[in-house]
Amino acid sequence: MMEKNVIVILIDGGRLDYALSSPVFNKLKSASSFFSQTITYGPHTIAAMHAVFSGCYGSRTGTNSYWSTYKFRKSRYKTLTEYLHENGYHTECDLLNKLIVPRYGFDEFKIHDELNDNLVTRHSELVKKMVDVSKEKKFFLYLHYSKIHTTIMNEVLKVYTNQSKEYFEKKEKNKKRYNKLFQDAEIYLDSIFQVITQCGFDNNSLILVMSDHGISIGEKFGERAYGVFCYDYTLKSTALFYHSSIPKITVQNQIRSIDILPTILEILSIPIDENYEKFQGKSLLPIIKGNKETRIAFSQSGNPLKTGKPPKEPNVNAIRTDDWKYIKNTHDDSEELYNLKDDPNEEKNLISIKKGKADEMRSEMNRTLNW
Repeated sequence: MMEKNVIVILIDGGRLDYALSSPVFNKLKSASSFFSQTITYGPHTIAAMHAVFSGCYGSRTGTNSYWSTYKFRKSRYKTLTEYLHENGYHTECDLLNKLIVPRYGFDEFKIHDELNDNLVTRHSELVKKMVDVSKEKKFFLYLHYSKIHTTIMNEVLKVYTNQSKEYFEKKEKNKKRYNKLFQDAEIYLDSIFQVITQCGFDNNSLILVMSDHGISIGEKFGERAYGVFCYDYTLKSTALFYHSSIPKITVQNQIRSIDILPTILEILSIPIDENYEKFQGKSLLPIIKGNKETRIAFSQSGNPLKTGKPPKEPNVNAIRTDDWKYIKNTHDDSEELYNLKDDPNEEKNLISIKKGKADEMRSEMNRTLNW
């Protein structure tokens, strides 16, 4: 096994388009394997992160909605943390609440006060704490930056509904708000990386910088933030693998968030436990080493419609290739089909025009759901 610590830094609600224009992200990107089309399973944190930690979609693991953390089928799906813990790692996290990731396998499971804690200070101290830990064993540290989520919750989710026209009419104000939030996230990321470097962990750790999902700034009426639709402004996330042994490349082809767990295990030479269900994700190392391959991504969301609360089960399903997306809205049995190459903002529904492509994508979705 390669002697590597593992540090995961999650920027909750980090939009891909803002990351691509970020000086901090671009500096890290130049020294990393960066996946510029990482498609999340769920455009909300609980489903998204359970998929990352299990390597499987929530349609398989049971965690497919806001309400289903405790439905995670822990006897059938082994988590990233359990793999690392069983291979001698000290495992620790700091989250905004206890529902975000599967709890199994953590030595220390910390919850921060998202309204009051200074996460630069708090997470810097956690990184420094790992200096002593690393003298005894390898460590896995998961840091959850929640400040984008917190402000969106207070200034958008608690103020507007998904039908509030005044929100969608103030797109420039929404952009300005999000831009400030992302700049704060950049300051956080830069600060944490400085501490990581000061501690020497940039040389002996696999570092993953990622986001769980994006956030609406008013693109589509009916979704003021996230977790409603399956459009790209929330499905596109980021994944950046940083280590001296990893090729410095940017991959344009899409990958899935479920590919992250098998990638980490292969980098660390940790064998897959055959006593559990197989991953739906696949290691990204072949792509990192230059293999050009297309991976089809599946996503689910729960449109609250006019109830104000997300449903207990997903009612929006999406299947995405590099160039096409098919959406099935099970709440009203409607379908959508977009040519992402020609129509990246998903404005022209081709479902009644490209019937052959719709049939192909529909079959792929059914295959994924029945896998």
